[in-house]
Amino acid sequence: MATQTAVDSLVDSLNERCEQEPFHVGWYFKDLASGRTADRNGAVVVPSASTRKIAIMMAALKAVNEGRLSLDQPVPIQAKYQDNNSGCFQHLQPGFVLPFRDHLAMMIIVSDNTCTGTVADLVGLDDVNALCQSIGMVGTAHRHGIPPGNLDRNHPVEASNATTPNDVGLLLELILRGTTDPEAAAKLGCTTELCEVGLEILLWQKLNARMPSMLPPQARVAHKTGTGARNYNDAGIIFQGDTPLCVLTAYTENVPSELDDGRPGHTAAAHLIGSLARLCYDALKA
Repeated sequence: MATQTAVDSLVDSLNERCEQEPFHVGWYFKDLASGRTADRNGAVVVPSASTRKIAIMMAALKAVNEGRLSLDQPVPIQAKYQDNNSGCFQHLQPGFVLPFRDHLAMMIIVSDNTCTGTVADLVGLDDVNALCQSIGMVGTAHRHGIPPGNLDRNHPVEASNATTPNDVGLLLELILRGTTDPEAAAKLGCTTELCEVGLEILLWQKLNARMPSMLPPQARVAHKTGTGARNYNDAGIIFQGDTPLCVLTAYTENVPSELDDGRPGHTAAAHLIGSLARLCYDALKA
């Protein structure tokens, strides 16, 4: 277990790293061994981008637990959901059928918006928002199953899906706790087995150019990225082998297309998030 001094030093290092960049950075951190939490702009509402899909997945698993949906039910890919720019199924011919659980997996692991729109409609955004509010995600709003394609780069945060680093950190910790604690799972309307399904899907993530990018091979991250016109996010649980070390959520905002030093904004944001994850891993590993 990291000492209090070590965690304090880590928090200082996280902040120092953020201060090297000219754009907004918000993060939330929880050391899972000691329970110590910290944040930087953790309560500031920012575009959630596809990190919102963690909550959509858990609302879907709640609906499964309630018998309203089934992981094995066949769900077709429909053309009306394919007008988007994220994932794989936008490029395929409509009409094929996947089990509901596979829609959840593709929504998370390659951020497929065809599947996301399908799942969001089956579950209902009102139910997604209700779940978020019930567990204390006070800065989160799910407004669109698939984000509008005509949003200006400088759109107000209130025009699309939004959240805070603290909110998503809370959700991730509850999913992890819910895999072993029935009371924690019940807060999500799930069983421990369904929380295990959610965590396993997050561990299958294929978009690994941010949080996992600087971690050693023995590290694993259960996470979901999010990308908007001006923001690059990642939110996850960092493991050393099978041992969960910490929850880390990182949100950037108002990232320019190109920085004054010539770096593309997306490159700078991804490198920042990767370095934050590495700082956490090195401070907390056994």
